[in-house]
Amino acid sequence: MLSVILSIRFGAADLTYSDVVDALFSFDPENSSHIIIRELRFPRALAAICVGAALAVSGAIMQGMTRNPLGDPSILGVTSGASFFIAIALAAAPAVTYTGLMSFSLAGAGLGAALVFGLTSLSRGGAAPVKLALAGSAITALLSSLSTAIGIRFNISKDISFWYAGSVSTVQPQHLYFALPFIAAGLLLALLLSRSLSILSLGEETAKGLGQKTALVKLGCTIAVLLLTGAAVAIVGIVGFIGLVVPHITRFLVGVDYRWIIPCSAALGSLLLIFADIIGRMVNAPFETPVGAVTAIIGVPFFLYLARREGRGI
Repeated sequence: MLSVILSIRFGAADLTYSDVVDALFSFDPENSSHIIIRELRFPRALAAICVGAALAVSGAIMQGMTRNPLGDPSILGVTSGASFFIAIALAAAPAVTYTGLMSFSLAGAGLGAALVFGLTSLSRGGAAPVKLALAGSAITALLSSLSTAIGIRFNISKDISFWYAGSVSTVQPQHLYFALPFIAAGLLLALLLSRSLSILSLGEETAKGLGQKTALVKLGCTIAVLLLTGAAVAIVGIVGFIGLVVPHITRFLVGVDYRWIIPCSAALGSLLLIFADIIGRMVNAPFETPVGAVTAIIGVPFFLYLARREGRGI
């Protein structure tokens, strides 16, 4: 709640904490400060909470399901696949509804994940962590290039650039109305699968020995990741590295039980994205730095550290 109040308080318009409290509990439609808070700042803060939770939980699921410490939707091609399909939707149907964009985003997330895991499963030695990261980087570069080509060919580069910048500044209440059910369903499914995911993270053979239906658990985890990532990209575009950094911090704090990792990752992911958004507003005020750039500054060194550590065993 404190982070939400801070997020609403800071911005181009000069607001006070009393304005924030008044707007949240006693809205006056004639007061311009209350309109800014209710129509712009509060939806923005709520979007940061939802997207941060969705991406952090997606990363936690991917790391547990694949036993890959480099697992993250932005690294393993999921977010780039979602953005690629959004580019196709904008080119094929410029007047596409937000529901349509959400559907395309979910389908693209599935395509990106399928390409990355398909490539690594065909390689010698299987899906090693660094191989997954390299395949994800290659697929991300390919899909990003195709999206850029579509933008140039159909003159929609400005529309596509929003999805690649990763920002919560243009979120409207109607965007949240469409996306919240998908994110809520993904989080609920993740919580229901958390116990099974703890067992699966011990290794597939161990999980089978304990009587777990690993194929069914993996299917459920994949559906949860696609719901969460597809909805997050449809709201704010590509915001990287939250799904990489937050699960590692969470495991350091609460251990390896996914019944704790899933809800705690959701909370920490929300906090990280809210404060990244606040930093993005303040670092070059009154202009805004995209929140995706702020999370990249945090996540890239962490990714390089993990890649170097995991690469020693290959």
